[in-house]
Amino acid sequence: MKCSIGYKVLGLVTLALFAVAVMAQQGSTGTVSQQELVPRATQAGHVFLPESSKQQPAGFAHTNYVLSSVDGNKPAPMSAPTVRAIVSPSDVNPATIALTQMAETPNSMGCIYVKNPITAGCLPNVTGGGPSAAGYGAIVIVDAFDNPDAASDLATFDAQWPLPAANFTKIYANGDGACTTPPANAEWAMEESLDIEWAHVFAPKAAIVLVEACSNYDTELFYAEQVAFNYIVTNYPAGGQVSNSWSGSEFSGQIADDPFFADFSYNGADGYKTPILALVAAGDNGYGAQYPSTSPWVISAGGTSVYRKATNDYYYSEGCWSGSGGGVSAQETYVTSWTGGNIGPWANFQFPIFGQTARVTPDLAFNADPNSGVWFYSQYGLGGWAVVGGTSVSTPALASIINRSNNRLGSVFLTPITSGGDYFNTEENNLIYSQLPTYAAYKTNFYDVKTGSNGGPKVGASYDECTGVGTPRGLLGK
Repeated sequence: MKCSIGYKVLGLVTLALFAVAVMAQQGSTGTVSQQELVPRATQAGHVFLPESSKQQPAGFAHTNYVLSSVDGNKPAPMSAPTVRAIVSPSDVNPATIALTQMAETPNSMGCIYVKNPITAGCLPNVTGGGPSAAGYGAIVIVDAFDNPDAASDLATFDAQWPLPAANFTKIYANGDGACTTPPANAEWAMEESLDIEWAHVFAPKAAIVLVEACSNYDTELFYAEQVAFNYIVTNYPAGGQVSNSWSGSEFSGQIADDPFFADFSYNGADGYKTPILALVAAGDNGYGAQYPSTSPWVISAGGTSVYRKATNDYYYSEGCWSGSGGGVSAQETYVTSWTGGNIGPWANFQFPIFGQTARVTPDLAFNADPNSGVWFYSQYGLGGWAVVGGTSVSTPALASIINRSNNRLGSVFLTPITSGGDYFNTEENNLIYSQLPTYAAYKTNFYDVKTGSNGGPKVGASYDECTGVGTPRGLLGK
């Protein structure tokens, strides 16, 4: 078995070593130029940052969500979602448009991102359901600690919109002996509820599997990653996605952990036939690269802000969310000898942009601004409904959209002409990035985010270090 561009894989023995190795419904309103959205400079007083989403000590991961809040405190649980009265459409000044932000729903996000359902203005309705049934295989969520109400939270969420009931399974990643049952944790429970609910939105036919690590220690989460990939290989030959909304600082030696996030570490026993793709949150601390988002084998998920016309609440545009992670890896450099990680001939998707340089994140983006956040339900963590933002929203939602697209990509390209001598490669990123220079496909399949700032290089046309290639528009090219 080869890796990409003729570089030989070190063999199954090496691979085996690698494998072990809400506020109120309406937010802020302002007047902005049609040409340049004013970056949202601060969220002070409008969000609550849980302790689990703050930077953790070295070797521990943090969540990537923030709750919408009217006063900066943890919001009280809300009753079932409602939306403010819709203002009748009216003419607006073509040069200056008053914009607003509000809580988004499966209905509105489906309209914007996958064009299903199509509604005038892509309004955030709370009735009429979300995207139609689609999906295959399984979307597996990896998180830390236990959410005792995960199954009932997902059922409550599905019934609200309504969405088809989920085929849901919860697994304890305790086979390494670190625990018998992961201890319950309210803040990670909110992460888990968010993840399983929004993984289900765009691909309701895909099984939703929650793998709970014994703790947020990197070693335990990496072990849970193995459990997640192996579960798909064993139970879902069609494959699927593994969603990771957690992250931490980069560290020396992380290259050896990169294969934990690549399906070639797990599907050799079935002839590399089970395609699995991992997605990882880019982070919520603004400009800066985090791991495992910088692994070349993953789709790194950045964040946007969704803006609506204040006159009628119709969707208007997306901008870079100021909290979105993204940046240049200090560890994943360009090499030409196969390592199992690193950017290199086997992971060349950013070469036309940056040349032989380090991995840059993110790759794709989704609404992550808590001022235009999404509804979710968490009984154990919160006691009801709330509006949430962060790249923890982006990660499972993008996993669900990619699942819905049904391209079933992993990291091994198999074709009979080579008699099994095929190549390891970053198939999903190859597909996404290949559309950047196209005249028609890129502007049809993606929204090019050109405004806002996360503190990094200027956000403009084409790729940027806040929203990557952009945000999805429909299923083609995903």
